[in-house]
Amino acid sequence: HRSRVVSPAVERARSTMMNADMDAVEAENQVELEEKTRLINQVLELQHTLEDLSARVDAVKEENLKLKSENQVLGQYIENLMSASSVFQTTDTKSKRK
Repeated sequence: HRSRVVSPAVERARSTMMNADMDAVEAENQVELEEKTRLINQVLELQHTLEDLSARVDAVKEENLKLKSENQVLGQYIENLMSASSVFQTTDTKSKRK
């Protein structure tokens, strides 16, 4: 069994390579962290957009129901005016003349 003696130059080269590998891993981790942060921010922005759209849909539904109700009241009012007006009454005098 022979023990290996490593020269200082080889040891420095190994140390430099290990540091380079650790730097590469650290840089890769930093890129992954930035990507995760970007995706989280994008998800949060989309959630806020969805909440805004949902609130808008609710407001439009409410406005639609209000307008439908107003249209029914106006329709009934117009119908009552028409039935009370002689202009819109049907007359059988023309058919009796023939």
